[in-house]
Amino acid sequence: MPGINLTRDEAAERAAHLAVASYDVTLDLTTGPEVFRSTTVLRFSSSSPGSSTFVDLIAKQVHEVELNGAALDPAQVFDGVRVQLDGLQAENELRVVADCLYVNTGEGLHRFVDPVDDEVYLYSQFEVADSRRVFAVFEQPDLKGRFTFTVTAPDHWVVVSNSPTPEPVPAGEGSATWSFSPTPVISSYITAIVAGPYFHEHRELTSSDGRTIPLGVYCRRSLGEHLDTDEIAQITTQGFEYFERVFDLPYPFEKYDQLFVPEFNAGAMENAGAVTFLESYVFRSKVTEAMIERRALTILHELAHMWFGDLVTMRWWDDLWLNESFAEWASTMAQAENTRWPWAWTTFGTAEKSWAYRQDQLPSTHPIVADIRDLEDVEVNFDGITYAKGASVLKQLVAYVGFEAFVEGLRRYFKAHAWGNTTLADLLHELEETSGRDLRGWSAQWLQRAGVNTLAPEVTEAADGTIASLAVLQTAPAAHAVLRPHRLAIGAYDLVDGALTRTARVEVDVVGDRTEVPELVGSKRPDLLLVNDDDLAYTKIRLDERSWATGVEHLGTFTDSMPRSLVLASAWDSTRDAERPARDFATLVLEAIGTERDSTVLRLLLAQLATTTRMYVAPERREQVRADAAARLQELALAAQPGSDRQLQLVSAFAASARAPEHAAGVRGLYDGSDPLEGLAVDTDMRWTLLGALVAAGAASVDEVDAELARDNTASGQRAAAAARAAVPKSEAKEQAWSSVVESDALPNALQEAVISGFGRVHDVELLRPFVSRYFDALEGIWANRTNEIAQQLVFGLFPSVLADESLLEASDAWLAAHPDAVAALRRLVSENRDAVARALRVQARDHEA
Repeated sequence: MPGINLTRDEAAERAAHLAVASYDVTLDLTTGPEVFRSTTVLRFSSSSPGSSTFVDLIAKQVHEVELNGAALDPAQVFDGVRVQLDGLQAENELRVVADCLYVNTGEGLHRFVDPVDDEVYLYSQFEVADSRRVFAVFEQPDLKGRFTFTVTAPDHWVVVSNSPTPEPVPAGEGSATWSFSPTPVISSYITAIVAGPYFHEHRELTSSDGRTIPLGVYCRRSLGEHLDTDEIAQITTQGFEYFERVFDLPYPFEKYDQLFVPEFNAGAMENAGAVTFLESYVFRSKVTEAMIERRALTILHELAHMWFGDLVTMRWWDDLWLNESFAEWASTMAQAENTRWPWAWTTFGTAEKSWAYRQDQLPSTHPIVADIRDLEDVEVNFDGITYAKGASVLKQLVAYVGFEAFVEGLRRYFKAHAWGNTTLADLLHELEETSGRDLRGWSAQWLQRAGVNTLAPEVTEAADGTIASLAVLQTAPAAHAVLRPHRLAIGAYDLVDGALTRTARVEVDVVGDRTEVPELVGSKRPDLLLVNDDDLAYTKIRLDERSWATGVEHLGTFTDSMPRSLVLASAWDSTRDAERPARDFATLVLEAIGTERDSTVLRLLLAQLATTTRMYVAPERREQVRADAAARLQELALAAQPGSDRQLQLVSAFAASARAPEHAAGVRGLYDGSDPLEGLAVDTDMRWTLLGALVAAGAASVDEVDAELARDNTASGQRAAAAARAAVPKSEAKEQAWSSVVESDALPNALQEAVISGFGRVHDVELLRPFVSRYFDALEGIWANRTNEIAQQLVFGLFPSVLADESLLEASDAWLAAHPDAVAALRRLVSENRDAVARALRVQARDHEA
């Protein structure tokens, strides 16, 4: 029988003759720590009586299979991943009883034991194809049905699903049963079961149709004191107000629960009416403003999915991009227009677009509309193209058709396809109707071709200081040689009373390789010309030399964060493209962070600085540049306003960069309180930040890690301790870390991730040299024997990219040449890792020449 993969053709064949009526799923969660009992009764019809099909199920053991009253032998019809069904009738009823396995990988029904109180917590995660790990199902988004869940669990637990939580009924000593009402017609991947002694608080709101919508907020009991329910409920309410108004459609479900769960692999998941979130969004210590803003965006992103994704669902995973890109665009719109973050589009450009540009320049880049042939394809396409580039292009589409036409098209789309499945063509049809535009050409250039363009101004100056000519030049990479149309703005900025202020702005259509801009000819040449002002277009930009000089010298004087972030983005892109020396970028960043006021921009700049000093500066200059950067970060941290977001970020960045004895001493003084910094909250998480830095610098012992863990023996503390132990700068520590994640699969996903992060945290990169050959030797075994999430974590996280030298590049090339038939997803990850090294070598060479 077929393996664990599912192809698009197989899914289409099933959908062609099957229609699902309902699922009755009964789960017994009282059967021990390894397995749970799952009973599924599936009712479906077939338009081809006598035909065959299969149901998806990954289980430890199947006890019973009964089709239309006839018992089937599980040994004959179940191969571990599928149940074969022959001789279908027009109307069918299938009953499957199985023992399914709890997981510790975040794929299926995840089981976690809280080290604080030894309580058990469960949650499901089913996207892309993991509901089959919990019940028998047609695992594809276009075979929707009504789901009725019945769950037996310990009676002191809380059980949450897509439907409102019913009152439990006693079911024997210490147990109870929750019988949920049927869901609306939804896809299996957005069903949910969350169970355990969760702490919860409740609010409510009034929907646009007058219904009262209960709002539940949940987390582990040991985190309850840190749950800021009022803040979460406020953002949720603002999202409801915005989406119901813009979509002209009331919220489609009965209630809205938001559950912060342990060891979650992603940021969140849009289960209908029962959204799960990464537990790190429950802030037990002081966090950056960037993190608070990010949590709000994630809340809005998942809420947008209730309409786009849950109410109306993609037919197959080809349109995964549309599902995620729409939620990215819609959540940023809601955040900018209806919350306290009106600068959300600056954050989008800084964080999301930079991710998209990076992904779009990898050898694995793909069109926004990717060819998703099977589940293996979709697993590796949760990337910057799917989310960030798609959302950027949707923003361009809104400008192209007009906001009002776009919104009216959305409203028609939701009303026409509610509770159904669609393709991109269905949405484009509605937008063509409301805008009067033919979108086939637009779609071909923006959605069906990969790559990012670069735009640069060409300006000449007349004798009197005015602009004699101005054109925008467009280029494309050779591998993706398409010149796209861009609707964008060009801004003119002048120094006015010491501040860079916009004095003129024109909107133009850039088409082809050269576009003249006559609107600014004859006007005074500004101090700085900014192509793609307001960040309307998806493109890399360059500055002319005069504008570059002005931007670098007066970066902190911009009156708005958006143009400042665009100049910085241009500097980063030109550095990564080996057009400017990496040391110059490090100098620019160290100057910029002295005045940067936007928390997300500051966070990204500090991350880019770390990458530059670790990998991009020429090796012969790297030691000095890193030392200078650490000294400057310490200076800035000490000078930052006490208690400010800047202070928090700069102290963390300084600690991470500390390797010299004098810098480690500064970190030690903060950690043990011998040299405190006014306003700095050395709370639980900051203590781990400082201690982890000391360990990596060889200035703290494992005994200190053990002592800190005794103070904070929580899930977060265990992860921080695991990362710190793996960061010990000794070969034995690296060996132990490697063994724990490669030679054993005992660690749960979150602890494995922590160990991997510590393993790669080195000041002396030679500590990783012995693992290069072992890494490549282990790849195929990792991919064959681990689940997708875990395998990706290992393949990406263990790659010793900080070595960034010719020998690592050669080893990567050798593996790719020797394994032409390796699984495509694995080859893709290796090629992406290889590309990072090749880029670093080009940037190092440019820095060496300077």
